[in-house]
Amino acid sequence: MEISFQSFTVHKRVPLTISRGTSAESTNLWLKISAEGLEGWGEAAPFSIGSRQQTLANLTADIVRLQTCLAPFHPFQRQAIEACVRELSLQSATRAALDVALWDWSGQQTQQPIWRLLGLDLAQIQPTSVTIGISSPAAAQQRLQDWLQQTNARAVKVKLGSPAGIGADRAMFQAIYDQTPTAVSLSVDANGGWSLADAVEMADWLSDRRVTHLEQPLPVAEEASLASLRVQSPLPIFVDESCFDSRDIPRLAPLVDGINIKLMKAGGLTEALRMIHTARAWGLQVMFGCYSDSSLANGAMAQLSPLADYLDLDSHLNLFDDPFTGLSLVDGCLFPNAHPGLGLTYVPNA
Repeated sequence: MEISFQSFTVHKRVPLTISRGTSAESTNLWLKISAEGLEGWGEAAPFSIGSRQQTLANLTADIVRLQTCLAPFHPFQRQAIEACVRELSLQSATRAALDVALWDWSGQQTQQPIWRLLGLDLAQIQPTSVTIGISSPAAAQQRLQDWLQQTNARAVKVKLGSPAGIGADRAMFQAIYDQTPTAVSLSVDANGGWSLADAVEMADWLSDRRVTHLEQPLPVAEEASLASLRVQSPLPIFVDESCFDSRDIPRLAPLVDGINIKLMKAGGLTEALRMIHTARAWGLQVMFGCYSDSSLANGAMAQLSPLADYLDLDSHLNLFDDPFTGLSLVDGCLFPNAHPGLGLTYVPNA
């Protein structure tokens, strides 16, 4: 098995601001495995959650190590590969790229899409939300209208946790709420930007404005307060930054109602499946999310979309130079196709 990789930069149509800052572009890596005349592709996207950072340099160094370690293996030797990777202590985004590439290769070898290999039903896919970042009320309203025109969205996620305080959050959310059609659902993600007192107050206020759930209201360092928030909140509480992989779920399950699974945090589709089953065993709901991912990473998670209650796989929709094609957005729902593996096509200079 031969491993190669290359960096590529994607640019957002509209920069996204959350409680931790603003992003306008991202330089990601795609990883390619080659064996028996077939290629499998995966993507690694750098991201930062407080002190936990996975940089482009980290990911590049990881893949260089993989090239030597995995050369003797065949892509079907998944158990042996996983054992080798475990010893290398790689970043989760690197493991995600490798795992997706192995799934893509396997799908092409068997001439089946990943979702069909897993026996999933695309009719179960829920609408994917589109994201409105922190901004002024007027800018938020304009972003809402742009999204509705571009995607015919049926779900909107609103980023709150403004450094200006919950007064600014309320003004921005109210502006969006006033212009959101009643058929479009609303959710809120504070990205850890609130105190417990602010979260309790905002949860009560938002519950009167048909919000479906509240995501990561408290900072990771204040997870101990989630239990108190949950008993006071009329809204279901989901965690994102607090939950990387399946090992985090038993600790968090008594404190929350659901988890947000992201490919780069989880370390691949294999671990995402573990997370889904673990969450269900604990009675939790499941959401899929993304970072500054292209269609390659979002297309991988779309293969598992029938297993999620909520979807937030919209980052590629905000790119004007997404280098991959093959996903379909129909009536607000993101669908993979029926081609083998990921079913995506690389389009140079897109």
